[in-house]
Amino acid sequence: MQESQISDLKKMEKRYEELNKLLSDSHILENRQLLEAYGKEHGELEKIVSLWQKYKKTEKELKKLEEMLLDEEEEELRELAEKEKKELKAQLENLEKKLLHSLSGKDYSSGKDYYSRNIIMEIRAGAGGEEAALFAADLYKMYSRFGEERGWKIENINHHPTDRGGFKEIIFAVTGKKVFSALQYESGVHRVQRVPITESSGRIHTSTVTVAVLPEAEEVEIKINPQDLRIDTFHSQGAGGQHVNVTDSAVRITHQPTGIVVQCQDERSQHQNKIKAMRVLRAELLQRKMKKQAQEISSQRKTQIGSGERSERIRTYNFSQNRVTDHRIHLTLHKLESILNGEMDDLVESLQKEWKRKNCK
Repeated sequence: MQESQISDLKKMEKRYEELNKLLSDSHILENRQLLEAYGKEHGELEKIVSLWQKYKKTEKELKKLEEMLLDEEEEELRELAEKEKKELKAQLENLEKKLLHSLSGKDYSSGKDYYSRNIIMEIRAGAGGEEAALFAADLYKMYSRFGEERGWKIENINHHPTDRGGFKEIIFAVTGKKVFSALQYESGVHRVQRVPITESSGRIHTSTVTVAVLPEAEEVEIKINPQDLRIDTFHSQGAGGQHVNVTDSAVRITHQPTGIVVQCQDERSQHQNKIKAMRVLRAELLQRKMKKQAQEISSQRKTQIGSGERSERIRTYNFSQNRVTDHRIHLTLHKLESILNGEMDDLVESLQKEWKRKNCK
C-alpha cells in the first residue's frame, strides 16, 4: 500500500477510537441526533478498522517469523517456518486487497463513506441558449428515468423553465440506495451536438449543460449559524389559474460568510421551501469542504477519470451519429436514444470500474 493510504487508515482508526469514547459520553447519550450520527459513523468505520487491525497484526507476525528464520538452523523447523511464512504473506495480500477495495468511495481525510449518500443534483443550461435549456430538460429526464428504474425517489427543489419546455436551471434531490455511488461521476460539462428544432437550415449546433452532484450533508457534520443567514421571501411563479400563489411562499437563503445563495419555490408552504433550501445549502457547504480536503490529497491518489469539476467537459452526445462519448475513459456507445431514456448502466459501470482500477492498483 502507498504511504498516503496507510496514513488514511491510521486517521480512520484514530477517529474510530474517538467515536468509541463519544458513544459512552453521557452528554452524547442524551442527545438523540448526535447519538444517531456518531453511531452511524462508527458503524461505517468498524469494518475497515477491523481489517486494518488484522492487517497490522498479520504484518507483525510475518516480521517476527522472518527474524526467526535468520537464526534457525534446524532444517525441519525452517521448512515449517517457510510454509507458515507463505501462508501469512497470502493472508496479508488478501487483507490488503480488501482494504483497498474498502477505501474506494471514502472521504479519505475523515473516513466517511459517501457511496451510500443521497444527493442534490443541479443541472444548468450553458452555452447554446434555448437549445442548451432543452438539453438540460433531456438530461433531467435521463437521470429521472435511470433513478426510477432503480427505485429511487426524485424530489424537485427548484427550477426555472423556458417557454419551449427546457430548463435554464433545475435542482432536485435523489434518494435511495447508493445514489452517490452511481451518479458521482456525472459532475461536469455535458456537450450536445445536434440540429436544433429552431434551426431552419439543418446545421448541427454544439451546446453545453453543466451538472453538479452534491452528496447530501447531515446536520451534525455541517453546522450553520442562523446569524450567518439572510432569508428572503418572494412570490413563486405558479402554474396559473387556481394554482397561482397568493403568498410569499418562495424562499431565498444567502449564506453570508461564503456568499452561497440557494432558493426554493416548488412547494406552496414557505416552511417546506425553507427546509428544502437548507438541504441544498448544506450540500453546497459540504462540497466546498470536500473540495478543500481533496486538494490536500497527494496527486498520485487523485482519480484519473476527472475530479468532477463543473468546468470539465466530460461527455459528448452526438445525435447525427447516435453516439455518446465519455472523454475521461475514452468510452463510445452508439445508443444515444437508449441512454437518454435512462439506460445508463453501461456508462455508470464503466466509470466505476475505471475509478477502482486507477485507485486500487
